[in-house]
Amino acid sequence: MEIQLYVYDLTNGMARSMSRAYLGIQIDAVYHTALVFDDIEYFFGAGVQTCRPGATHHGRPMEIIPMGTTQLPLDVILDYLESLKDVYTPESYDLFAHNCNNFTNDFSMFLLGKGIPDHITSLPKRVLDTPFGQMLRPQLDASMRSVTQAPVPSRSMPASQPAASAAHRATNGGPSSVVNGTSITQATPYGKVVAVTSLIILEKHLQNAAGTAATVFFTSSTCAPCKLAYPTFDSLAEQHPHALFVKTDINAAHDIASRYQIRATPTFMTFSRGDKRDEWTGADPSVLKANVESVLQHTFPPHPHTLLAAPTLQYGSLKPVTYGKVPPLDKLIAKLGEVGKDRQLTALKSFVEIRHKDSREATLPDLPAIGSTLRSRVLSLPVDLRFAAVDLLRCAMVDPRVSGYFAEEQHDPKTIPTLLRHVNGLSECPHSLRLVTIHLACNLFTSPLYVREITKPDSELATLLDQLITSSLLDVSHPSVRVASAWLAFNLAATNYRLRREEQMEALAEGLQVELAASVIETLGSEDNEEAVKALLLTLGYLVYCAPQDGELLDLCKALDAKAIIGASKEQVKLAKEVQSLL
Repeated sequence: MEIQLYVYDLTNGMARSMSRAYLGIQIDAVYHTALVFDDIEYFFGAGVQTCRPGATHHGRPMEIIPMGTTQLPLDVILDYLESLKDVYTPESYDLFAHNCNNFTNDFSMFLLGKGIPDHITSLPKRVLDTPFGQMLRPQLDASMRSVTQAPVPSRSMPASQPAASAAHRATNGGPSSVVNGTSITQATPYGKVVAVTSLIILEKHLQNAAGTAATVFFTSSTCAPCKLAYPTFDSLAEQHPHALFVKTDINAAHDIASRYQIRATPTFMTFSRGDKRDEWTGADPSVLKANVESVLQHTFPPHPHTLLAAPTLQYGSLKPVTYGKVPPLDKLIAKLGEVGKDRQLTALKSFVEIRHKDSREATLPDLPAIGSTLRSRVLSLPVDLRFAAVDLLRCAMVDPRVSGYFAEEQHDPKTIPTLLRHVNGLSECPHSLRLVTIHLACNLFTSPLYVREITKPDSELATLLDQLITSSLLDVSHPSVRVASAWLAFNLAATNYRLRREEQMEALAEGLQVELAASVIETLGSEDNEEAVKALLLTLGYLVYCAPQDGELLDLCKALDAKAIIGASKEQVKLAKEVQSLL
C-alpha cells in the first residue's frame, strides 16, 4: 500500500513573506501534514481525524511527498491508530509541542520505519529558539486553534471503513467460537440484521443457521407498529453475532407470507438449531427481547459457572498489569559501560526522560535503529549487564506508540521475541535480567497489536511468554520474580477470558492453557507470598471461568486435585473459595 505525505501551509504564504520581520528568521511555511493511503487522509487536529484526500479546510496541499510502501494489513493499521487516539486527544493538542506533525511522524514510523522530513518536525524548535517566538507562543497557539482544530466538513468525510474492533474479531475469529461454554461452528459471522425478499433466500439462511438460533421478523412497509420494534431488533442482532436475525417485508415477498401463513404484522418466529420454537405478534420490545433470550438460552444452555456467585471474577478489573516505574536512568545507563554511550540507547533514554515529564513532548526516536542495537550490541554484553538495556526498553514500552511499533516490527527476527528467546535459553539467568524481562513482557499488553500477536493461532509469542512464566514460577529464591510472573500469567488469562466472554472464542490454544494452569496449580501448592497467591488465583480463575465443559482444562484441574490445593491456601481466602466453586 502506497503512503503519501500531504504538506500544507497553515498561513497560506504569510509565513514566507512576514516571518523575518516578526521572528528574525526566514521560515517557508507553518506546516500541517497528513498521511494518505487507501484513499483516506489521516491527520491530527480535533483528535485523530480522517477525510477524503485533499478535502480538508486547509485547501490544496503545497506538496505531496511519496513516502514509500507498507506491507502492513489495513486492520493492523487501524488497531494501531486506535492506540494513537489515546495519545493524540483534542485536549492534548499544542501547536509547538504536540501537533499534527508529531502525529504524522509517529504514524509514519509505524507504517514505514521512518519519520517525516526533519525540516518539518524541527520547525517549532526553530521558532521557539528566537526571542519573539518564545514571547508570542501563547498568542500563536491560541490564534491557530480555530484553524488546527476545525471539524471536517460532512461532505469531506471518507466512505465508511472497517473498525479496529471488527478487524480484531476477524483476526481472532473462526470456527472455534464458544458460547456459554459450548463450541459452535459458524462459517458466516452475523452481527447485523439480514434483509430477505424471497422464500428461497430465507430458507437458505435458515438452513445455514441450523447449528445456532434464528429469529425472523415479518414486517411490511405499511406497518406503523413495526417501527417500534426495529431498534430493539437491530440491537439484539449486534449483541448476539452468533445468531441469525432476519427481517422480511411481506409486501415484497408474498411467497414468504404464504409459506409461513403470516396474517398480521409484526409477526416473529424463533428457531433453535433448525426447529421452530416460538411465534407471536405485536411490537412490544420487551416481549421481543425476552423471547430472543429464551431461544438463545435453549440453543446454548448457560454455562454452570454463570449461575454461581463469583463477584471478584465477574466484576473484577481485567486491565493488564504493567510496570511503568522509571528508575534513575543515568545510573542504569552507566551499568552498560561503553555500550551505554551508543547513540540509539542515548536517544531511547532521552525519550523515556521526556515522556516521564510530559508525554506530549516525547517525540519517537529511531525505533528501527534501536531495535537493531538491542538485538546486536546489547546481547553481546556480559550476561549480568544486559538487564539495564532491557529495563530501558521496558520503560519505553508503556507508550503504545513504542509497543505498537515493536509488535509489527518489519524485521526478522523481531526484537521482543529475540530477547525472550535469549532469556528462556539461558541455563542460569541472572535474577535482575529475568525480572526486568518479565516486566517488559507485561508491558506488551499496552498495545492491542501485541494482544493480536499473542492470540494468533500457533503464536510463537504466546509460547515464549508461557515458557517465561513456567520457568519463573519455579524460582524459589526470589519472590519478586514469582510475583511478576504470576501477574504476567494473569495478563494472558484475562486476555483469553475477555475474548471468551465478549467475542465467544478461545484466544489461547487449549494446550497452552493447560500448561499455564498446571504451572499455576503446582506453584499454589507451596506459595506463601500473598500477592503471588492473589495473582495465581485470579489467573486460574479466569482460565477456568466459563471454559468449555468438555475441554482438557477442567479435566486437568480434576486430575491435579486443584480444588484441594486451593482450599489449603491460607492467603486470599475469599478469592480461593470463588475459584474452588468453579471446579
